[in-house]
Amino acid sequence: MRRTSAALMAVVLTTGALATAAVTADAAPTRITACPTGWGSLDESRATATTVPVRDVRTGRHACFDRMTVDVPGAKAGRLGYRVRYVDRLHQDGSGRTIAVGGGAVLEVRVAAPGYRPETGAATYPGRAGRPLPGVDLTGYRTFRDARFAGSFEGETQIGLGVRTRLPFRVQVLDGRVVVDVAHSWGAAH
Repeated sequence: MRRTSAALMAVVLTTGALATAAVTADAAPTRITACPTGWGSLDESRATATTVPVRDVRTGRHACFDRMTVDVPGAKAGRLGYRVRYVDRLHQDGSGRTIAVGGGAVLEVRVAAPGYRPETGAATYPGRAGRPLPGVDLTGYRTFRDARFAGSFEGETQIGLGVRTRLPFRVQVLDGRVVVDVAHSWGAAH
C-alpha cells in the first residue's frame, strides 16, 4: 500500500508540475520592441569642420537598428560636420573613381574631419580606398551589408555603407564621434 501511495503521489506531483510549466510558457508575453519613428531617408548634413583626425570606425547591432560610429577623439560636437545620403554609386573624392559597395542601397557617409594629420599628412585611420573598413565584421547584421573606405581628401573622410535596402536613418553628433543609425525596417515595432 505504501508503494502504491508513493507512486500515486509521484504521478500527481509530476502532472501538476507539467501543467504549471505549460501555463507559464503559454502565459509568457510575446516580446515586441518599440522602435523609434520619425526617421527618414533624405540627405542629412551639418556644415562645420574640424582638423582633429578620424581614428576609428566601428559598428554595432541593436534591437531596432544597426549603428556605425566614426570616432574623432578630441573633437567637440559643435565642430563635427557631416553629410549622409543615399547615392546610386559611391564616387571617391579627388579621383572620381567608382567604389563598389555591396547591398541593395548605398549610404555615403562623409565626416568633415581628415583621416590623417593635417600638419604631416600621416594617416591616422588605417583604411585603404576601395577596401572594407579595417576591423569591421558585418556578419549577422540585419541591415548593414558592406562598409568600404573611400578615402580622406581635403579634410573630409568618406565611407560607403551598403545596406539591405533604402531604409530610414538618423545621424547624431556627440563629442568625439559621429553616429549613423540605420533602421531595420520602416515599421515602428520589431
